[in-house]
Order: sequence, then structure tokens, then C-alpha cells
Amino acid sequence: MKATIMKKSDQKEAKTEDPPSRQIDARIRELGDWRGETLARVRAVIKQADPEVVEAWKWRGVPVWEHDGILCTGETYKNAVKLTFAKGAALEDPSGLFNSSLEGNVRRAIDIHEGDKIDEKALKALIRAAVALNISARAAKKKSKSA
Repeated sequence: MKATIMKKSDQKEAKTEDPPSRQIDARIRELGDWRGETLARVRAVIKQADPEVVEAWKWRGVPVWEHDGILCTGETYKNAVKLTFAKGAALEDPSGLFNSSLEGNVRRAIDIHEGDKIDEKALKALIRAAVALNISARAAKKKSKSA
């Protein structure tokens, strides 16, 4: 029996996956319960808050929303949908949405459980604040490099 050897370029093409948006769509369908509905709802709110947001699929299956860096991730667990904000500790949270990972110095999270109502106005404000923080951090980095 003759072995088939694939060139590196062929291997890359074979590994090409669906775009992140399709992978997130598939995850929502795969969940098929309140977690999928919740993930779809927060995804819609994120896109409304920042129409320029970029969706990514990282760490073997975690939806990620980015704008000049990671804004937040959308992990799903048996009892919660967790939105983890990469720089959450640096964000104002006047509505008190953050209810998880409060002890860390960098990240903050929102655990959404079955039946919880999402404060869309407050979530949009948090997303916009995260975008502004990422943009200002990037501008500061550029400024320090040119100095």
C-alpha cells in the first residue's frame, strides 16, 4: 500500500475551518437550550453596541469579540453563560453587571443563569467602555513607540 504525503500547503487547506461567525452560529444551535438563546442574545447586544466588533473563535471553542484587542469572551457552562471582559477590572460598572471573577486584578465576568434578565442598556454601555479602553490603550502604545 502506497502512503500519501501531503504538502504543507495542502495541509493548511485541509485544516481550513468555517469563519468564526459560522462557528458561533453552530455553537448556538448545538446548545439548543436557554444557553444558546442567551449566547445569541448577548451576541446581538454586543453587535448593536459596536457594529465594528470582530468575532473570533479561540481556545478550542470559545466565542470571542474583539475591537483593537479582546473585549469579552462568551463561554457556556452547564448552569451559566459567562461573559468575561479581558480588561473588566479597569471598566466602570455603575449598573453592577459584573458578578463573577471579582477578585482578579484584570478580568471581570458576568454570569448569566437560566431565567436571568439581561440589562441590555447596561451591557451596551459596558461594551462601549471596553472598546474605548482598547482604543485608548492602542493609541497610548503607538505614542510611546514613536517617542
